[in-house]
Amino acid sequence: MNYLKTFWAFSRPHTIIGSFLSIVSLFLIAVAVAFPDSSSGAIAGNLPVLWPTLIAALSCNIYITGLNQLQDIEIDKINKPWLPIPSGKLSINQARWIIGFCGIVAMGSAAITNHVLFILIGVIMLVGTAYSMPPLKFKRHHLAAAASILFVRGVLVNVGMPVHFLYAFTRKLQLPPDVWPLTFFVVGFSLAIAWFKDIPDTGGDSAFKIKTLALSLSPRAAFRYGVGVVSVSYIGLLVMTAFLSLRVNHLFFFSTHALLLLLFLAGASQVQLNEPKKLKIFYLVFWGFFFAEYIVYALSYYLH
Repeated sequence: MNYLKTFWAFSRPHTIIGSFLSIVSLFLIAVAVAFPDSSSGAIAGNLPVLWPTLIAALSCNIYITGLNQLQDIEIDKINKPWLPIPSGKLSINQARWIIGFCGIVAMGSAAITNHVLFILIGVIMLVGTAYSMPPLKFKRHHLAAAASILFVRGVLVNVGMPVHFLYAFTRKLQLPPDVWPLTFFVVGFSLAIAWFKDIPDTGGDSAFKIKTLALSLSPRAAFRYGVGVVSVSYIGLLVMTAFLSLRVNHLFFFSTHALLLLLFLAGASQVQLNEPKKLKIFYLVFWGFFFAEYIVYALSYYLH
């Protein structure tokens, strides 16, 4: 049981939950697009495509986050001493075995599904590796780090996964307009994630010369930029959805997103940057808005 708790902590649960919800939601959206007249009934019939996709995506997630922790042990001793490796709950060799195993499972599950998913997972793993590993180590500079995160979570996942699912359903490569508002939103949200996550970690990042936006400018500037980007993302999402006339429940879609934006702004207004604990709580709550977006977006296709 203790080992499972350690493994769960090593997987970075908020990223695992985010990946799970995004894949399931994109699956549901793809079903609604491919089978507009019988989407509810088509879900069960297409579940055999979802399971290996989830295994590949979640294993890929653990590979990337685990590799990052393995490369940041000394930094995490300052920034996140409670994580499994710096706290001594997980050895370096154990971490390497987990990362290697998850990498193999990710590529193997993708390979037995279809070539679209195999290429997608392969590209995501390459970017994730370059993010943490030298000689590129994108995370050393805030522009490269932010670009990596928004490219993977914003573009590759929200564009690549629907293409994969629709190819599995129809054997045709297609990208429906339904994913563009969501992609726009998550690109902005991912950029804010890249900025927000570094604000509490300025101590360790400064000691190891990691050029985050919070250090290059200031924690306050990074926070304000993040809040601004998320606000624009919500507004742009609503404008794009209205312009594209998507087959969503518009009352539910627009009212829910307006409420989420107000709640986000209300929470952001209460943040005190000189209180690290409250800042970390805000960051975890911020991931809650990420989770909520996928749930709301997918549900809006089925609430008619």
